[in-house]
Amino acid sequence: MSLLSADGWTDTLVGAITRGAPLDPAGPVLIMILAAAVVLAVPGIVWRHFGIYVTVVHELGHAFAALLTGQRLTGIRIRSDQSGTTHTLARGRWPAVWSGFWGYPAPAAVGAALVLAALTGWQSAALLAGAVVVLLALLFVRNWFGALAVLVCAAVSVALLYLADGRVQGYVLLVLGAALLLGAVLAWFNVIAVHLTRRNRLASSDAYLLYRRTGIPSVVWLLLMGTVIAACAWAAVTAVLIAG
Repeated sequence: MSLLSADGWTDTLVGAITRGAPLDPAGPVLIMILAAAVVLAVPGIVWRHFGIYVTVVHELGHAFAALLTGQRLTGIRIRSDQSGTTHTLARGRWPAVWSGFWGYPAPAAVGAALVLAALTGWQSAALLAGAVVVLLALLFVRNWFGALAVLVCAAVSVALLYLADGRVQGYVLLVLGAALLLGAVLAWFNVIAVHLTRRNRLASSDAYLLYRRTGIPSVVWLLLMGTVIAACAWAAVTAVLIAG
């Protein structure tokens, strides 16, 4: 059966909504997964590219939270320097505050979800959901680099879904999930550093923007973001320990 045949795609989609075998990674495998995640998430040559994926997840966190509160999503921009912006139209202050909050925690939430999906046998479903979400996001992207970044994310998900077996998919998701969690933690520390030592860049901080909108001090927003990120990391680590 041809990889590009209709039957091939049908089988892939049916498999994606069917629970597969959950992973049960041994200690040495977990160490290799963590090492791969560090290579992806720690600033360096690889991070220059993987960081764009983290930015995509960050901006989709804003966008998804906005849609959940009935806001109008008017545009998403992803830039090659790993910065991004999401523009929405909200009625009232607090819907905008809600969507503004979910940028930094989003990679941690998605990372934990990927880890849990791999450990429970839903790795194909996670890849399918990810591909659908990023392709829908393409409707709102307003710059060429952002469109390219979103298409690459979707292409990777589709390729894994169609060409890799469930075990390979699961290990890839574990690496991506761990890297997203680590990236979220590092981004949180980086935004703290902006508030402490690089205050000329405060306009890039979601916590500062939330302070400007609500009058609630930035430190409160930073602590809330850190709490969500820590909870996601705890959930992922607990799931790994139970699986092991």
